[in-house]
Amino acid sequence: MVAFADLSLSFLFGLSGFTKPDTSSGSLDTRNVLRSTVCEQIAANVSSSSVVYYSGSSQYTKDNYHWSSSSSQTSKCSFEPATTEDIGIALRILGETQTPFGIKSGGHATNAGFSSTSGVEIAMYSFSDIVYNLSAQTATLGTGAIWDDVYVALEKYNMTVVGPKITGIGIGGIVLGGGYSYLTNQYGMSIDSVIAYELVVPNGTVAEITDSTNTDLFFALRGGFNNFGIMTTVTVQTYSQSLVWGGLITYGKDQWDAASAAIANYSANVTDPKASIYNTYNYVSGVAVMANMLFYDAPARPEGIFDEFLSIDAIYEDISTRTYVDLIQSFPLNGTSGLRSVFSSMAMEDVTVPVLDMIMNETLTRGPELADNASAVFVTYSVDVFLPTLYDHVDSPTTYPLSHSQGYSYIEIYCGWENASYDNTVFDTVDASSEYMTEVLTSYGQDIADVAVYPNHAPPGMSLEKMYGSNVPRLQAIKNDVDPDNVMALTGGWKF
Repeated sequence: MVAFADLSLSFLFGLSGFTKPDTSSGSLDTRNVLRSTVCEQIAANVSSSSVVYYSGSSQYTKDNYHWSSSSSQTSKCSFEPATTEDIGIALRILGETQTPFGIKSGGHATNAGFSSTSGVEIAMYSFSDIVYNLSAQTATLGTGAIWDDVYVALEKYNMTVVGPKITGIGIGGIVLGGGYSYLTNQYGMSIDSVIAYELVVPNGTVAEITDSTNTDLFFALRGGFNNFGIMTTVTVQTYSQSLVWGGLITYGKDQWDAASAAIANYSANVTDPKASIYNTYNYVSGVAVMANMLFYDAPARPEGIFDEFLSIDAIYEDISTRTYVDLIQSFPLNGTSGLRSVFSSMAMEDVTVPVLDMIMNETLTRGPELADNASAVFVTYSVDVFLPTLYDHVDSPTTYPLSHSQGYSYIEIYCGWENASYDNTVFDTVDASSEYMTEVLTSYGQDIADVAVYPNHAPPGMSLEKMYGSNVPRLQAIKNDVDPDNVMALTGGWKF
């Protein structure tokens, strides 16, 4: 959900081969030998269209690259499979040798080891096809693609999909984890639009998973991430897409009160599902600035719907009628790339001025605190406003959220810093801020303490119960059924 973690400060203001170890000394790192042998074993058994890369090659570097340095590791080799059969071969070898592995779609995970590894990094770039089915009005997406590619490919058909709000995000984490969008008020989350997954299960076989072919596994995959195998493609519903109205408007600290009032009034009064706003209170390199995204899914906005935002003196404004692709790509790509990163989020029933004052105060308190104590570069508190009907757009149960009976808006925290020695300081501060805001929201009468935490923005150490609640036993049973040898425990992420 966090979009403006990728904004540079200038934009906010609108200014322009692994080598085998040497054993000659008689000392041998057997773990390195094992992993090197596993890399060679995979290379020897897969087809010629799939490739294993080693340190020193540019493709190895690309395969191991992650947007956040906190989620990056150095693997023994990287593997780019080109066929489902080769993925199955690799999974069998990895399971037999008990070798850790990572599965990388777009590499935008922030938690350490979630899509990276010190073992074998599986990069899905060869599965990057995007196929539009005109008669069914569906799109089949390879998990090696990024959502930018999907938006561009579908634009010529005047169609789109429910995907993320910013550039550079991979397919995998969104369609397996949730996926909030500018279109969520109309169509739900990304997982709500999924029709079918192609999955290589841990025993190496390939299956198409739909609600009718395997109800349990279809339920588990929509929110359950990589616990059940390696997804190669996903088929999703597409939707008609015209030109849209919207863009970015930013405010200096002296306008935060007025902007907060506009956000609260919008949340209380606008029920048009074509409208969306996304708002961030930022403390960036010692400067406080707010960035607001205004969106309407038509070439022109209804009269009056965003007038309050547009009447406030802005530092920068880039709002127009444009293509949906242009709207998404109007933000800088990976402005925070290379920083260590953490997210956290919590639900809100109501977005009111007192709640926004709390968020504003947390930004202006925690921002300087993290800058001073952890050399934080970016500290962002975001407000993602949704209609309470946002979970009404799905016909069958999903792993996340636990309940579809009520939709929520969300507060999201993002922090970006450089030095790993400050990790615990940042984590502790973000946890303290999250706990404090939950307590304040509860004191305001908002019944949100037990709302499921969004897994894609859950910080390290979050319990499965807080994300999946009473679904945990069912998910564990499905996991045990599809992966009795626990192969998928060798890769990172939230593990059932």
